[in-house]
Amino acid sequence: MNATLLQPPLSPFTRATTTTTEPRDQKLLSLLRNRKTDEAWLAYTHSTHLPNPTCLSRLVSQLSYQNTLSSLTRAQSIVTRLRHERQLHRLDANCLGLLAAAAARAGHTLYAASVLRSMLRSGYLPHVKAWTAVVARLAAAPDDGPAEALKLFRSVTRRLRCLPDPGMAAASRPDTVAVNAALNACANLGDAKAFLQVFDEMPQFNVAPDALSYNTMMKLCCRIGRKDLLVFVLERVLQLGIPLCVTTLQSLVSTYVEFGDLETAEKLVQAMREQRKDICRVLRECNLEYLGRNDNDNDDDDVDEEEDCVFEKLLPNLVDQTGNEAEPPLLPKWYAPNTRTYTTLMKGYMNAGRVSDTVRMLEAMRCQDDKGSHPDHVSYTTVVSALVKVGSMDRARQVLAEMTRIGVPANLITYNVLLKGYCKQLQIDKARELLKEMVDDAGIQPDVVSYNILIDGCILVDDSAGALSFFNEMRARGIAPTKISYTTFMKTFAYSGQPKLAHKVFNEMDNDPRVKVDLIAWNMLVEGYCRLGLVEEAKNVIQKMKESGFHPDVSTYGSLANGIALARKPGEALLLWNEVKERWEVGKEGAKCDSSVPPLKPDEGLLDTLADICVRAAFFRKALEIVACMEENGISPNKTKFTRIYVEMHSRMFTSKHASRARQDRRIERKRAAEAFKFWLGLPNSYYDGSEWRLEPMEGQIIFTDLPLVFLLPNNELPLPWFGSKV
Repeated sequence: MNATLLQPPLSPFTRATTTTTEPRDQKLLSLLRNRKTDEAWLAYTHSTHLPNPTCLSRLVSQLSYQNTLSSLTRAQSIVTRLRHERQLHRLDANCLGLLAAAAARAGHTLYAASVLRSMLRSGYLPHVKAWTAVVARLAAAPDDGPAEALKLFRSVTRRLRCLPDPGMAAASRPDTVAVNAALNACANLGDAKAFLQVFDEMPQFNVAPDALSYNTMMKLCCRIGRKDLLVFVLERVLQLGIPLCVTTLQSLVSTYVEFGDLETAEKLVQAMREQRKDICRVLRECNLEYLGRNDNDNDDDDVDEEEDCVFEKLLPNLVDQTGNEAEPPLLPKWYAPNTRTYTTLMKGYMNAGRVSDTVRMLEAMRCQDDKGSHPDHVSYTTVVSALVKVGSMDRARQVLAEMTRIGVPANLITYNVLLKGYCKQLQIDKARELLKEMVDDAGIQPDVVSYNILIDGCILVDDSAGALSFFNEMRARGIAPTKISYTTFMKTFAYSGQPKLAHKVFNEMDNDPRVKVDLIAWNMLVEGYCRLGLVEEAKNVIQKMKESGFHPDVSTYGSLANGIALARKPGEALLLWNEVKERWEVGKEGAKCDSSVPPLKPDEGLLDTLADICVRAAFFRKALEIVACMEENGISPNKTKFTRIYVEMHSRMFTSKHASRARQDRRIERKRAAEAFKFWLGLPNSYYDGSEWRLEPMEGQIIFTDLPLVFLLPNNELPLPWFGSKV
């Protein structure tokens, strides 16, 4: 694997000093040339001096090439030592590229990306296979992985464009695989503009799109909710004469399943079973009804027009199509559905809760004459998942036994699904038994997902000791915890009233270079403190969260509101409501948007808790603001609860006959707010005395229907706004 050097060539003197092997390094070099990598590693560890660049680069290359976790750890230790001694320049670009590729394959994506960035900063362009492996891994990673993949891709291509002669970096130029990895990152981001930009760059590097490129375009259509474009993607592939395979049709089935359109997916699979070549005609017919509904929904015209402009460039045939006048193209040959096709449709049934259809599909696959359509372990696992989803654990275990009987071995995913089912049903003992069976009988070792499920199950049954035991067992097995592991373990301490221990786990997560702290971890830390009513500690965490670039969401504010209610600090509720209201108004149509603070749409739990605090503390004006926000967001306030609170706590408010005149003047605004709140509740108030209430309206009287919330203005005697009609 070669790499391109973008720095001036070394002088003859420097080249001689860096390539000459000293006598004391001859043994190490000889072992490396004879491919005795393990012996060479031992010689390196026992060496009293730092070997020359040739030996170091070759040793890192061969360790990376072994593709084992231990050899990768050894290669990383060499790099770490050189970095500490400021001797990293001793390694050449080839070994660094191999190290990045090996780290990416081992799942150390962040480390691999850092190696490549270091190479780019040093003026090196890695081999296309090295940086493509990292881009592909980042594109499929959670959180900001796709965005980082796109940044890395653009960094490499930007360097390539700066070269005076493209032939200087022929081994680093992107190929179809590299571009498809970048397109996958754009699709996962749901960024159509970025997808078009990468797609338009393909001719600059003499790269043409293939079937996988358009399969990725189907994923993009799914991410942005453009089901109407799928048929045009298929027609574009046929129009360009790109070699088609069954994978494209499988991608179509998968995309319709993701949309929840099982009817179209079924028609597509049936057309394949009937050996039809007019798949495009079938999809067009299915598309007509959807397009008709889409024409009547013009809520996002600006967004749709912008997307249409992008896809008109990606799919020129989209512009040429005027209705159904053009004859849809035919497939070059018919493609029979295989196991993967049927299993994808089964997943759709599973997601829709159609367990019987899932089981029937499995039975139908068993009866197929074509062995390529017989169920495999993925098909059986899908049935197990469907049964677990509806709580039929006994039937799920029967399917597992059937897999063993017919010689279709269950894999780790199958057992993880069963473990999750037992934990959801609070049957931790059965989950432990299954884990033992998985290890002893099936010979399958649990992974980090298995332990995350078991830890979460222990939390559900309030077994903190069991959760800690599983976490320590995972560590003892050498399984690195993931972000979910840390947040789940934090949940153990947060729910058991030990926020300081949850904070220690958070700090350990923050110091772990393999994971990245996210908003969920911050929220779990806030929840831990708020469950004990430690509002100040929770506010300090939220402040640090903001300083780290995270904005509180509805879950953050909801936890804080519950903590304030527990601590009985209504003044804090007013401050919290002001912050929530400010962010809510940012998102309202026509409001000035501050790009530094994203808008927020409060949910029922948050608003109900804040309103409850304000009513109990007699902050009626604020309570009216909160319930107005609830109604504007389509949330029905619980008037029964608020009426009960008012009657129990404030029915005797402002009834004292011995209050001084000055005191009465000071509380006049509060009294007006209280009367307005009683008016909203429907209780007798100063506007409508109970003695004046009657069933039949008087002549000329206004009947109030569908009363919205009322707000007292300082100089008004009646609550405004109000609506009604005269009789």
